[in-house]
Amino acid sequence: MAKLGKRTTAAREAFAGKADMTVEEAVKLIKANSKVKFDETIEIAMNLGVDPRHADQMVRGVVGLPNGTGKTMRVAVFARGPKAEEAQAAGADIVGAEDLMETVQGGTIEFDRCIATPDMMPIVGRLGKVLGPRNLMPNPKVGTVTMDVADAVKAAKGGEVQFKAEKGGVVHAGVGKLSFDEAKLVENVRAFVGAVAKAKPSGTKGTYMKKINLSSTMGPGVSVAVEDAVSE
Repeated sequence: MAKLGKRTTAAREAFAGKADMTVEEAVKLIKANSKVKFDETIEIAMNLGVDPRHADQMVRGVVGLPNGTGKTMRVAVFARGPKAEEAQAAGADIVGAEDLMETVQGGTIEFDRCIATPDMMPIVGRLGKVLGPRNLMPNPKVGTVTMDVADAVKAAKGGEVQFKAEKGGVVHAGVGKLSFDEAKLVENVRAFVGAVAKAKPSGTKGTYMKKINLSSTMGPGVSVAVEDAVSE
């Protein structure tokens, strides 16, 4: 068995025995025990009592984090004419139609969010096998298939986060950077949890939110008391 380094050992010792903390306590613990030289992302993972294989138990949504994600979001927009110009004016990084489709088909995907006007979906639909597995496929349910491309671009650039339950009913996302003030991180975490709570599907049976875990990119995780995280 490989020997653990001093940093890993110290982090594990700091987190040992810590569980079901308040959001404030968890954020403080994570920030105090980061030892790496880059600005880590604070990540949240939520175990939900759903089975995404059933349509009436799928959890999907979008939330605008009040303090942003701290990440520079690269946005691509499928649009033509005035809507393409609107997207460019709003700050989209890539705008195109058939030309953008060919770029993506060729394996070049230099964006983190994909938006499309409804008339572009026949083109975008051909990219389902490429964009789908990367969770980049535009979807009207999360506002990425829209005629309001300017607002969608600004929202994506401003810290909007999409979420979707994966296999096993797990939802995860980045909710800020370690360099954020504790209060801002706490606010972001509560906003994200609140959005997932509101997205509770009709087919849910039993406990909806089973477990919430916070961690930094390279650090250990700590569980957060669900009742605290969902409180206003």
